[in-house]
Amino acid sequence: MSTQAAKSTAVLITGASSGIGLALAQYYVNKGFAVIACGRNAKALQSIIGATPLSFDITDNAQVKAVAEQLSQLLRQHDWQLQQVILNAGSCEYIDNALRFDSALFARVINTNVVAMGYCLEHFLPLVGQGGQLGLMSSSATYLPFPRAEAYGASKAAISYLGRSLRVDLAQHDIGVSVICPGFVKTPLTDKNDFAMPMQITAQQAAVAIFKGMQTQRKEIHFPGKFTWLLKLASLLPESLLVSLLAKK
Repeated sequence: MSTQAAKSTAVLITGASSGIGLALAQYYVNKGFAVIACGRNAKALQSIIGATPLSFDITDNAQVKAVAEQLSQLLRQHDWQLQQVILNAGSCEYIDNALRFDSALFARVINTNVVAMGYCLEHFLPLVGQGGQLGLMSSSATYLPFPRAEAYGASKAAISYLGRSLRVDLAQHDIGVSVICPGFVKTPLTDKNDFAMPMQITAQQAAVAIFKGMQTQRKEIHFPGKFTWLLKLASLLPESLLVSLLAKK
């Protein structure tokens, strides 16, 4: 895509205040795209030189609707075509004691990662043009049943299925769907993890992988390859063996 063509092509990225979303927004700007950077931290969004910041809370349906109306005006004003929407925003919390299942924590994660994505789809999807591409942030954690990941893993598994189902229904409208399944990426969110994170990559490396996958309209964007293919291979093992290998001792 030429720089001139890219300038008239807009990409919307949620969760652009930090981590993968921030790196993605910066990368798309550097590639000459019109970037709409979305997140709750207005100051962080304004630091992305060349992007148009939109600050709102994705878990508030009224706020998402209002921002979509504002975005529609921006698209008309600048003669931009919204061709990519990357719904990256999300959270991660762990269930530390399954016998004392934390339903409030579970609800928080599902609400932020799944229900809020529904709000974004309701209001942003009608603005995407033919030939456009959705990117839904899932996780390679969906390949295996990891300890303490009941809430996070369930939310990401829901996103993976959501993406596959949307792909079927949106095909007639010439809109593609990429399900994004990263391995361990160094971000403020993963910095809180208290366990080993093998083959961890930087947010900038993740941004490059996602950009390439979105440009080629890959159905599943998973990375780093050595790590994600190992997980995919391990998922073929018998369930009883997986439980034995992954369960807390």
